[in-house]
Amino acid sequence: MKTNYFGSTLSADIKASLVVFLVALPLCLGIAVASGAPPMSGLIAGIIGGIVVGSLSGSHVSVSGPAAGLTVIVLDAISSLGTFELFLAAVVMAGVIQLILGFLKAGVLGYYFPHSVIKGMLTAIGLILILKQIPHALGWDKDLMGDLAFRQMDEQNTFSEIWYAIQYFSPGAIPIVLVALGLIIFFEKPKIKNHKIFGLVPGALWAVIAGILINQLYGIIRPSWKLDEEHLVSIPDVDQLSDLSSLVTFPDFGMIGSLDFWLIAVTVAVIASIETLLSLEAGDKMDPQKRLSPSSRELVAQGAGNTLSGLIGGLPVTAVIVRTTANITSGAKTKLSAICHGILLLVLVIGIAELLNLIPLSCLAAVLFFVGYKLAKPSVFVHEYEKGMNQFIPFMVTISAILFTDLLIGIGIGMIFGIFFVIRTNYQKSVSVTELDGMYLVKLQKDVSFLNKAPLMRHLAEIPNGSDVVLNATRARFIDHDIQEVLNDFIETSTDKNITITIEGFNYKLKES
Repeated sequence: MKTNYFGSTLSADIKASLVVFLVALPLCLGIAVASGAPPMSGLIAGIIGGIVVGSLSGSHVSVSGPAAGLTVIVLDAISSLGTFELFLAAVVMAGVIQLILGFLKAGVLGYYFPHSVIKGMLTAIGLILILKQIPHALGWDKDLMGDLAFRQMDEQNTFSEIWYAIQYFSPGAIPIVLVALGLIIFFEKPKIKNHKIFGLVPGALWAVIAGILINQLYGIIRPSWKLDEEHLVSIPDVDQLSDLSSLVTFPDFGMIGSLDFWLIAVTVAVIASIETLLSLEAGDKMDPQKRLSPSSRELVAQGAGNTLSGLIGGLPVTAVIVRTTANITSGAKTKLSAICHGILLLVLVIGIAELLNLIPLSCLAAVLFFVGYKLAKPSVFVHEYEKGMNQFIPFMVTISAILFTDLLIGIGIGMIFGIFFVIRTNYQKSVSVTELDGMYLVKLQKDVSFLNKAPLMRHLAEIPNGSDVVLNATRARFIDHDIQEVLNDFIETSTDKNITITIEGFNYKLKES
């Protein structure tokens, strides 16, 4: 078993961690800047999300880090409290609250999100990744890579940004993104991906290497096409390990007695927990091995991560679906890939920051294009449509809501529609009445609640005098007391209407007619 692990699983996890690192690097920086926080705070959150949360988590595929869904909340919180240091203290307390929620087994709430909403969230994020990377692919980098909301930090929106990118594109970016995409697709072919030699290095890394080389080549053969700093990754300069301390910020607990402080701490804890549980559920659904992650343990892991992140100057941490998807699609087998991606962030940001700052954003856009396509393939829409309108409508509403608002608002709208259709389906299917040659079969199925009272009363009132009626509950798991009263009232009046009643499958005794 150990030989197999180090022979295949370790190799797969390290390859996946490289791809996740390349995805996480610009997102960590972009989310930090979009949140009004120092760029290093995003990298710190990414490192802790990988190493600390990854180690404590029970999930095999989930990857944690700073979340785009919290960007607006963080921006408003820093403004409300006055300083980033005061906000860090709120992050520490948010982590403590998450620890408490985890120990209280509150993670069970994650199992109650409708499938259609989870699927809609995944597909919407895939579409957002594709749409948001189009400007970067064209060399229009006015908006940050970490900004995934419809209304952007540069006061544009997703579609107006694409329009500006088409008008003001950088010609040097286009060959880079095309070559990068070609390499990623080529190395994803099964024969190449599973090859003993060619499969050792993921296509995303080859794409990044090609992007750097092409941009450097521009400087020799076509200087006007060379992409400058605005179009490249920008990591804070850390020449040596001792310089790292100057980039770390420590929390200020001076407002711990303030109501505003605790409102922000609770808000961050609750929103981060919801996003984590959603991402965890989505990751489990994408996991090829269909392993189930312990949700309450995940809250404990996230709580520990946020407590430490706040203490050393990092943004709030959640399980993040973009990195999780990149991890799964890159072939990760265990949580070692998440841990390794955190180690790569720590070591490479310190060790080769100058080299990483040569990576064109258009090249990383190609990596995110591929991740987005994996989430939003046309076959996903076809598959959900085939499940029927009760699944397809909430699925599409969730996608649309997330595309035109942001992740949290969109999920909230999707949840409302999802729950409505769950109730509607239960309302329609729990009670049925069929008639054959004057014999009426009243069938109660699944969970029959007070919501089914009105249609049941209507169906029973329509049964004509002198009929034979069978009340069947063999498939009912639960029958509400209100429903029992309706049935008993019907039985009591059946003699006056000359209705003969036969009772089948009830776990309690109905009144005799």
